[in-house]
Amino acid sequence: MVLQSTGIDENIGSPTDYVGDILKRYQAAKARKEMWSGHFEECYEYALPQRESFYEEQVAKKKNDKIFDETAVVGVQEFASRLQAGMVPTFARWADLRSGTEIPPSERLRVDQGLDQITDYIFEILQNSNFNQEVHESFMDLAVGTGALLVEDGDANNPIRFKAVPLAHLVLETGPNDDVDSVFRTRWLKAEDIQNAYPKAIIPDTVLQKMNLAKNPVKKCEVLEVVKRDWVKPNEYIWKHCVILKEHKALIFEQSLKGDGANPWIVFRWSKAAGEVYGRGPLLNALPAIKTCNLTVELILENAQMSIAGMYQVDDDGVINPDTIQLVPGSIIPRSPGSTGLTPIAPPGNFDVAQLILQDMRLNIKKALYNEQLGDPNKTPATATEITERMADLSRQIGSAFGRLQAEFVNPILRRVIYLLRKQGRIELPMIGNREIKIKPVSPLAQAQNNQDVSIIDRFLDIIGARFGPDSLNMFVKTDIVAGYIARKLGLPGNIIRSPEEQQQIIAQMQQMAQQQPQPQE
Repeated sequence: MVLQSTGIDENIGSPTDYVGDILKRYQAAKARKEMWSGHFEECYEYALPQRESFYEEQVAKKKNDKIFDETAVVGVQEFASRLQAGMVPTFARWADLRSGTEIPPSERLRVDQGLDQITDYIFEILQNSNFNQEVHESFMDLAVGTGALLVEDGDANNPIRFKAVPLAHLVLETGPNDDVDSVFRTRWLKAEDIQNAYPKAIIPDTVLQKMNLAKNPVKKCEVLEVVKRDWVKPNEYIWKHCVILKEHKALIFEQSLKGDGANPWIVFRWSKAAGEVYGRGPLLNALPAIKTCNLTVELILENAQMSIAGMYQVDDDGVINPDTIQLVPGSIIPRSPGSTGLTPIAPPGNFDVAQLILQDMRLNIKKALYNEQLGDPNKTPATATEITERMADLSRQIGSAFGRLQAEFVNPILRRVIYLLRKQGRIELPMIGNREIKIKPVSPLAQAQNNQDVSIIDRFLDIIGARFGPDSLNMFVKTDIVAGYIARKLGLPGNIIRSPEEQQQIIAQMQQMAQQQPQPQE
């Protein structure tokens, strides 16, 4: 095979130096990740046993042997499901595309109507894809602190394909804005799989000879896939995408990705301390309680085993051999004259105390995972008001995390989907980037926050009306602006509010009708 031209900038140097620089950055970023691996591994071991280990590749291996209490395992599932229902609910529209400030006000109604049709099409694509399944997996990773989605081109039936990539396969690096701008992904692939995964990749003949595929055609190679932000032009969205065979330090593919939404990686974090790359999730806070519950249940089971099977003591009289005793029905155990034989020993421990500890610890785990509000499943289903109040309560609890997820997950997802659909020629719309078009969240969590703003307006109007009388509202408050504000907060179409010209016409008609009414005679 012939080595394809890599198109590397001459200012960088030779391809070897270029690959060497990337590998150095990768090793430095990997070293920083190793400081977190122990914490992450414990979270995955106790709460996400089926996800991949940070230390070794485990295929078809039982990973729940050490779990004695399933509170955390079930809790993470509920956390991911509840967060998904609040932010990106299935079969629902959780964001709107709206005209930005650069579009003239006279054109916004027409533009918004066209954007509504495009938004419906986008969500039809999402609902028919594997988005919901993969998002749920990535939200479970988010419980640890960091989730990652790979969004790529699909096929004719499914234009967009999503993949939740475990954090164990990724190494992250932040840029000058403290955002994740470099993603390193390691994969073990066969040579034919490399060609399928990267159709434009070219493996040099020298590397093929070293791989000796004729002798071992199924041999796997460690592949390092890198997507890093190019800061040569800070005001433009440019990424470098390259693929390297680590063992041979060979660059087999490289391309530039340009445009807002060109980055295929969506990396999002729950919360983050200053100077840290990886996020801190609720599982890190709940880990002490999870380990305590696990140990308590293990001790309870051991105590129960001793209570069922029993423990015995016996006189060392030389007759009874403990190695040959079988405690089964119908067995005959010899004993010497005067010996007491087998004497049962009362099991230690207090089950009541252990249950109290478990009750408290399990409640702490549910609180840490924001699942204590789910209610009793044996009760009657919650009303719409109860669901709204629960969602509002959840919105208040995760306010800071919700803002970060909106910036690192919701907006990038939509920008990436729009970028791919435009590239495929399926949609046409102006440039995204908070210029011609803005993304407005309308998910249940976003709506819960908007409802709080509406409640404040209602309280304000009630206070004004109570203090100065209902007729004074028009004197103190611009009711037309208030009506538009409430409509926007409730996610209602903008055309339900009359324009200022229409309002003036209505006022003039009302004044005319009032003048035409007969005046009372003195």
